[in-house]
Amino acid sequence: MQLNHAQRELTVKIVYYGPGLSGKTTNLQMVHQRTSPEVRGRLLTVETHDDRTLFFDLLPVFFSTANGFKVKVKLFTVPGQVIHNATRRIVLQGADGVAFIADSRRGAAPENNAYWKNLQENMKENNLDPAQVPVVIQYNKRDLPDAKTDAEMEETRKKGKEPIIGAIAIQGVGVLETLFTVLQVAWRSLEARANLSKNIGLTEKEFLTQVFANVDVSGTELERVFSRGGTP
Repeated sequence: MQLNHAQRELTVKIVYYGPGLSGKTTNLQMVHQRTSPEVRGRLLTVETHDDRTLFFDLLPVFFSTANGFKVKVKLFTVPGQVIHNATRRIVLQGADGVAFIADSRRGAAPENNAYWKNLQENMKENNLDPAQVPVVIQYNKRDLPDAKTDAEMEETRKKGKEPIIGAIAIQGVGVLETLFTVLQVAWRSLEARANLSKNIGLTEKEFLTQVFANVDVSGTELERVFSRGGTP
């Protein structure tokens, strides 16, 4: 989190992490497509022969609060290929929350586990406490053969503390739900550490409502959430 009282500006950073080709870039592309052009930045993508993203994608979302603070939500992805670990470590610096994008196929479990361990290691390298930086796990590619069943995902959910969301990112399924959840847990972590609702007059409800006021949530679970004017 970057909080600049002089410029009345708050920046929240979310990083999408996970194995190569798990769907990190697809998630950001889908979010970008559904975000109003007036508040979204340019989506930057560098594709290479061995991975879809060499450095990172950057998606800033901007809004101003009723209290006069400008809020920037910055979304990054990391490159998934093993050889780009140094870049992953750099992109992870200062993360307020992480969306871990996993391939839900059973055969992908070893690679998912390896990148989960890599995430923990790179957090420590950046002086981030893995116990304090909130992580949301998205099990992507739920439409493919050999994908974990709902029961298997529920077992995984019981074993850890991280929220788990199923997704078919290429169809947009679960994408906004993942973003909403990681922003929610990130906000709660920041609130516990910095008391933002008191210090800058921005509540969790206003934060989430303002972000998603500029996002097309039609056809998603969030449509029900925001149609009743509240948050879970």
